[in-house]
Amino acid sequence: MTASEHALDNGDAGVHEGLYAGGIWSWVTTVDHKRIGILYFLTSLVFLLVAGVEGQLLRLQLARPENRFLDPDLYNQLFTMHGTTMVFFAGMPLIVAFFNFVVPLQIGARDVAFPRLNALSYWLFLFAGLFLYSSVPLRAMPDGGWFAYMPLTSSEYSPGLGMDFYVLSLLLAGIGTIAGGVNFFVTILNMRAPGMRFMRLPLFTWMALIVSVLILLAFPPFTVGLVFMMFDRSFGTHFFDAAAGADPVLWQHLFWVFGHPEVYILILPAFGVVSDVIPAFSRKSLFGYPVVVFSGILIAFLGFGVWVHHMFSVGLGPVVNAVFGGATMLIAIPTGIKIFNWIATMWGGQIRFNTPMLFAIGLVGSFTIGGLSGVMHASPPADLQQTDTYFVVAHFHYVLIGGTVFGLFSGLYYWFPKATGRMLSEALGKAHFWLTFIAFNVTFFPMHFSGLLGMPRRTFTYAEGLGLDVFNLISTIGAFMFTFAFIPLFLNLWRAWRKGEPAGANPWDAPTLEWTVSSPPPHYNFAVIPTVDRRDPLWHPHIEVGLGWAGEVEPGGVSPRVQPKEPPEPVHMPDPSYWPLVMGIGMLVMTAGALGSLGVVLLGLAVTMLGLFGWAFEPSESGAH
Repeated sequence: MTASEHALDNGDAGVHEGLYAGGIWSWVTTVDHKRIGILYFLTSLVFLLVAGVEGQLLRLQLARPENRFLDPDLYNQLFTMHGTTMVFFAGMPLIVAFFNFVVPLQIGARDVAFPRLNALSYWLFLFAGLFLYSSVPLRAMPDGGWFAYMPLTSSEYSPGLGMDFYVLSLLLAGIGTIAGGVNFFVTILNMRAPGMRFMRLPLFTWMALIVSVLILLAFPPFTVGLVFMMFDRSFGTHFFDAAAGADPVLWQHLFWVFGHPEVYILILPAFGVVSDVIPAFSRKSLFGYPVVVFSGILIAFLGFGVWVHHMFSVGLGPVVNAVFGGATMLIAIPTGIKIFNWIATMWGGQIRFNTPMLFAIGLVGSFTIGGLSGVMHASPPADLQQTDTYFVVAHFHYVLIGGTVFGLFSGLYYWFPKATGRMLSEALGKAHFWLTFIAFNVTFFPMHFSGLLGMPRRTFTYAEGLGLDVFNLISTIGAFMFTFAFIPLFLNLWRAWRKGEPAGANPWDAPTLEWTVSSPPPHYNFAVIPTVDRRDPLWHPHIEVGLGWAGEVEPGGVSPRVQPKEPPEPVHMPDPSYWPLVMGIGMLVMTAGALGSLGVVLLGLAVTMLGLFGWAFEPSESGAH
């Protein structure tokens, strides 16, 4: 019997059983990290599609010069909503979806450290996104860019409720994000399986730990800046008012000391996915595992010392620019090291070009292009020429789409069998990859040239005769190809859910602990908490897991051993709870009231306190599973 056959015999729990059993109320009150991960994924996928539509409208406007498809005000609103949604309501929540589903399984834990806090973080994310988009029917969308530079976003220059929606929605979402950072930081530190020391953690879990630290350090200054902006706009304070002796550049410091670590919050999880996928499909352990770990830590550390490269045109002086330019060049070293580690892992391996591997390789190539154009911005004189042009737009889309999105697609195809018990179609998956890869490059590579020719960012049109027409038209065609590329993905997801091939416990013969449990995993994750003594437990025959493995070692050293089907003793899991939802609703009402009604704020505060006290004194009636 092969490993995959054995996995099919022992690992298929069925798509519509276990994890997916129960009605809507069971999902509303769930505190199961796997269900919360699925909720994060589906919700953020909707926001991703909405932001994609907004991007398409922007590209339609820029398809030809002097176009009047959008007026300037609507264009500003759409590109603000596009950027804000992509960063805060699509990219980050998609990452948190993977954290939720995968991390506890990878470290041999039955749940996260704070299950109800985990549920609250999801509800705050959902409510913050809905609150932001409630500005659409009110015709009050924010229009100051996702960076919201002061004083342009002050009440004097941005009257109305638009920027208030921006500030309040991100404050609400930020509370949930910080709560999630605390949750995963404590989970990874305290809930690892016996024997799983730090240098035995899977790379995806390592990157989740690093990102949790980044969230806890980067979001507070941004939160402070949002509070200052709210006070300036609503209460007449002068935190950023130059006429009152303050400095509007303070906002840029507070924003970018968050904003550049935010880039690594978005990209490091994708690096973690690739660092798990490439070894699995190369049949080799990751080359230079400790180097990859410490390069990730170094990226996080240096990430807090490069934020001023977003501000070279502000005029902070040659010494400051030189220091931050040098730091920006330095951070390219640990980033480049990972590229060589991935290539060395593939070198001489038994590579299988399944869809997860294709997206992982696509990340390696695309992110390298984005990284090289990023190093160009480390030079202040070059940056002065390129800033506020489409060259920068090309750069960060190569990083965030070629890096983050490709990495998350790789993770989706890699862990989808584990989440659903069904295999995705390889034919549709490869069609999705090639269409996406081609459309991505057709869309964003020409922007390098239009940017070097002087195409400005954030402007709704451009004049004829500047040599920009062809490049903009190609980018618009590529954007529509990008939309078309999602069709195979959705067909694949629907097909797999309805009639996909059963996946078994370990369809990829992968080496990490999540592949020892059934697909989808049971509520308690592990019938017996595993004990490990090395980095790739499933690729070494003498590792013990709980009461021992079932079955014999197959030729080649790959163990098909899986967890027992039932726990040998009762397992107590956290009870479902509706109090996180109640508390989230109260905080949403407070946020809505902050638009101008003290009574609504007090009502929301009362509901929030009700949820908090109900949460604190909720009786436990845990049953055994």
